[in-house]
Amino acid sequence: MQVDQALVMRIARLARIKITDEEAEGLKGELSGIFDWVEQLSELDTDDVEPMTQVVPIALPRREDVVTDGDIADKILANAPMSEDNFFVVPKVVE
Repeated sequence: MQVDQALVMRIARLARIKITDEEAEGLKGELSGIFDWVEQLSELDTDDVEPMTQVVPIALPRREDVVTDGDIADKILANAPMSEDNFFVVPKVVE
């Protein structure tokens, strides 16, 4: 794919990168090479390839999705400088 300076500047603006005209001139070749490589990938036949999320097919152990409080409120509140009725007491920050 042929990349011109206007396309390089547009990509840089979208990426929020400030580049000079000289830097844009140097990036034209690099971006063109990247786009050519992507075009080569699109030539591959991937119809029979299953989508995957990882290279090795493994199943992670799952736990039961149950909401609990952990039964350790006393241990957690032991670290708090002030607590009341199983809640942290903090100073007022908004007046």
